[in-house]
Amino acid sequence: MPPVPKLDKDTEKKLETFRTAVSAEADDVIFRLFPSKILELQQLIESTSSPSSPFHISHAAATTDTTIYPPPSTSDEPDVKKRKLDLDGRAAGNGVNDSRYARFPNLVLANKHLTPVDEAVKRECEQLAELCDKVKLWINLTMPKIEDGDNFGVQIQEEVLNELHRSQESAYNLRDNARQGHLNRAKICSKIIKYPNVEDYSIALKEHDEKQLYIARQNLFDIRNIYAVMTDVLHKNMTKLRAPKGNNAVGLY
Repeated sequence: MPPVPKLDKDTEKKLETFRTAVSAEADDVIFRLFPSKILELQQLIESTSSPSSPFHISHAAATTDTTIYPPPSTSDEPDVKKRKLDLDGRAAGNGVNDSRYARFPNLVLANKHLTPVDEAVKRECEQLAELCDKVKLWINLTMPKIEDGDNFGVQIQEEVLNELHRSQESAYNLRDNARQGHLNRAKICSKIIKYPNVEDYSIALKEHDEKQLYIARQNLFDIRNIYAVMTDVLHKNMTKLRAPKGNNAVGLY
């Protein structure tokens, strides 16, 4: 039987240093960052009850513009000032699509107030997913060798990994709300341009923006709750997460 290949000492030492760093980073996330995020988000949620908060629903009525503006002119400028077109004939440099060939070239402005609100929620979602990744990596590296018997601690690790995975999926879904909101808003705006005499479409746009502010505030609750649940689960099962093959008298949760 051929000998089992082994890592050279230098590589093994570097990997051990990496594992130690992962463990230290996970401890920082579990015992410092997760609890601090709960308190930080709780403070942010409490501040949303103030009219000065960008998350306050009162901003919706003042920031929704249902006016239909004429399309920007593209033919009155001198040739030297016209926008350069790339090889495909698309407008280059400013990120705005050319509306000359649009069926309905009129313009309805986006709600600029919602953009920083969505960005704040997206940042929280991205941070949550990143922190969960760090803890998942640590748990995976602490899993013992696969063998028969004494696997109760491993089952706890797997269940906690599932909780972390569900938390990440929730973060991804919450982050996607901004994209979906813009798509739904665009459909209403297109109806306003096509049927400017139907007042209900303008009312629907105002209601949509109000709902988006409400959802953004609720997303803060959801993210805070995810941090709270994950902190509770991790702290209660820390003994088994660190030493899954140790004393099995301690049960899950």
